[in-house]
Amino acid sequence: MKLGVSSYSLVNELESGEMDILGVVDWIADQGGEHIEIVPIGFELTGNPDLADAIREKAKSRNIDVSNYAIGANFETDSQEAFELEIKRVMGEVDVAARLGVTRMRHDVASSSDTSIGNFHRQLDRLTEACGRIADYAAQYGIVTSVENHGYFIQASDRVQALIQRVNRTNFRTTLDVGNFMCVDENSVVAVKNNIAYASVVHVKDFYWRPSYQNPGEGWFQTASGNYLRGAIAGHGDIDMREVLRVVKASGYDGYISLEFEGLEECKRGTRIGLDNVRRLWNES
Repeated sequence: MKLGVSSYSLVNELESGEMDILGVVDWIADQGGEHIEIVPIGFELTGNPDLADAIREKAKSRNIDVSNYAIGANFETDSQEAFELEIKRVMGEVDVAARLGVTRMRHDVASSSDTSIGNFHRQLDRLTEACGRIADYAAQYGIVTSVENHGYFIQASDRVQALIQRVNRTNFRTTLDVGNFMCVDENSVVAVKNNIAYASVVHVKDFYWRPSYQNPGEGWFQTASGNYLRGAIAGHGDIDMREVLRVVKASGYDGYISLEFEGLEECKRGTRIGLDNVRRLWNES
């Protein structure tokens, strides 16, 4: 197992200009992180090959890996032309991933206001085609592409599995976010048990949870069925993180674990504490 941090955890520093992405690499290495996951928010890599090279070389100089490149995508389009353009765009992002030197890349798959199971089944063939074509393109670089349980529409563990099984490529798996299952009211321990066998990368994220009839106010968002979530420091929230990590470890998973911090606390402090907690809980499990 290699424990590291998603650059998204420090997005506040990136967007404020307090840190740049090369400074984030240094900061993660200084905290004992073993890899950085690149999420291009707060900086731009498309059309900026020099920055991709600089990130790769900075990580190498600090003896940490660049583990995963995570981007957005949406193949639920209004026309065939838009569908083809989105596939072409994501293939271009695969080229960026290769330049970064990663062996893992997450791309989102679909976002829809209609999150029903009926619409999921209507879209599944189209999404399967897109993911298969991109995985085939990524294979030339030895890159494993993945879908994250993300965005309500393809977030529950069974929908993620359905897509992976339909795509049926050895290099198409899931970036398994242990916290995101809560957004569709799925128990994290159960969902991780369901999907850990399909994981290419594991995201560790924590949330506080409140029921739908106890609106906590500003800073919270609602799940698919109306409950409330707020980002927490890993190990501080309402996920049974000790058991989640025990399940991951017991499965034999030995890849990248990437911390994502989305709490209200100052991001460097929240990330540092979360990293320490995950390392301790993993060692104790």
